[in-house]
Amino acid sequence: MSTDNTASGQGRSDRHLVLWDVDHTLVRIGGGVSRAIYAQAFESVTGRPLNALADMSGRTERAITVDTLRLNGIDEPEVRFAAFYSALATAAEQQADRIREFGIVLPGAREALDSCAAHNIVQSAATGNIRPIAMTKLTTLAVGADLDFSVGGYGDDGSDRADLVRQARKRAAEKYGHDFAGTRTVVVGDTPHDVRGARDADALAVAVASGNSTAEELRQAGADIVLTSLRDFPVHCGEALGW
Repeated sequence: MSTDNTASGQGRSDRHLVLWDVDHTLVRIGGGVSRAIYAQAFESVTGRPLNALADMSGRTERAITVDTLRLNGIDEPEVRFAAFYSALATAAEQQADRIREFGIVLPGAREALDSCAAHNIVQSAATGNIRPIAMTKLTTLAVGADLDFSVGGYGDDGSDRADLVRQARKRAAEKYGHDFAGTRTVVVGDTPHDVRGARDADALAVAVASGNSTAEELRQAGADIVLTSLRDFPVHCGEALGW
């Protein structure tokens, strides 16, 4: 994505910001890769094997890290954040072959990203992953070339998904010269956590039933638009994005 302010439309009042969740929204990575990343990072930081891993579904890396360290008897987990995040990033890079082997790009994901790029929409991530892990997953699976990772919201920005959205909006405003207020920020995710984070940040919540949550559960969480898969994104979200 261009960093030139004129080319990227700085100052335009009609710009939209689309923030994508990563896991179970754009990609799915099986094979125990996520646990392997945490196990490697945990042993690197503590010198001990990982015995228990906290629930990861829809949660941020910060929240998962706190609970995982506590589950394994580590007191004052906050003092280990910097070392643990660095170890997670390294572990993800070293697991790239397994990500490639066990990962898939979900149906419609590439087309949805392409449709936004074709309409000059700023795209980034609002994901529980820390930035290096999000980038490793998406680049390894050759998806996300149109995402501007420098303006996203990531799992080390807080434990509340709304904080990720607010941080991404702030970063995008500083770079692109537009505040992306209200529903000019669109959050796309697959869990009620994503939906509530979007709503609490006054963004438009687009939910896709491509993870463990049903379409009805996503509606009940308050999603503005619910999709069966990202194949439906261009048709159902075009009006909201001003196409």
